[in-house]
Amino acid sequence: MLAAGVVLGGMYALVAMGLTLQYGVARIMNLAYGECLVAACFAALWFFTAANVAPPLALLVVVPAAFAGNWLLYRVFLRPLVRRAPNAGALEADSILATFGLLFVIQGLMLAAFGGSYQSYSWLSLPVTFAGTTITANRLLALGLAAVLGLGLWVLLTRTRAGTAVRAVAVNPAAAPLVGINVERVAALAFALGGAVVAAGGVLVSTFLTFSAGVGVLFTMKALVVVIMGGVGNLLGCLVAGLLLGLTETVVAARVDPGLTLAATYALFLLVLVLRPAGLFGRPAR
Repeated sequence: MLAAGVVLGGMYALVAMGLTLQYGVARIMNLAYGECLVAACFAALWFFTAANVAPPLALLVVVPAAFAGNWLLYRVFLRPLVRRAPNAGALEADSILATFGLLFVIQGLMLAAFGGSYQSYSWLSLPVTFAGTTITANRLLALGLAAVLGLGLWVLLTRTRAGTAVRAVAVNPAAAPLVGINVERVAALAFALGGAVVAAGGVLVSTFLTFSAGVGVLFTMKALVVVIMGGVGNLLGCLVAGLLLGLTETVVAARVDPGLTLAATYALFLLVLVLRPAGLFGRPAR
């Protein structure tokens, strides 16, 4: 049970890291975020069933394609909203409306291509004993790859010049141009990187969860809960909040009632907001 909770929490953390880049750096509240994850799930399904390509290898195609697609989406579709918005609040409102429409476009395309039924595929569904518990190999590998990707993202943001620019824009976008940072270019990079991260999460999630064209909203809400609980723009906060959420859902499903997992999720969310309004690792606004 504990291992299953850690795997689920790790997936939540990885997926939320992408949203914290898009929302915390690019200031875009992307309501189509979950649809991007589901699209990656379907891409992994197609690669596995039609081309006999294993999900880890599919990552090598899906992740760069998602990066390019999200970068293009920002430059063509979202940049006009950024340029005309008088302040961050107006940009957030405009992005909510715009991506709300995008949600239905992506969802409609997936419904047309794959139908509305739940899909899954069997890959490495073999029981493995690890740390005294039995877990399927696909879940264990997914957790390992998620840890590698999360660590790689942390290194990119903390040990490279581009990452320093991203963090500067996240902290103070108004002051970033004073040190020669092109805020628009960095925002586009962060949005594209967030899209690549969620696509990676989608490929990994598809190996052990069922999915359909209509479940994207659920993933969006879970990612948003994790981002706010952890503190907007904080990767460590995403990790801790994601693990808390995954463990809570697993324990409630196993010990209480599977139908109460959503209630437990939002009860935990409300408790954190009451005790820490800025999130577990967020800094209160002054």
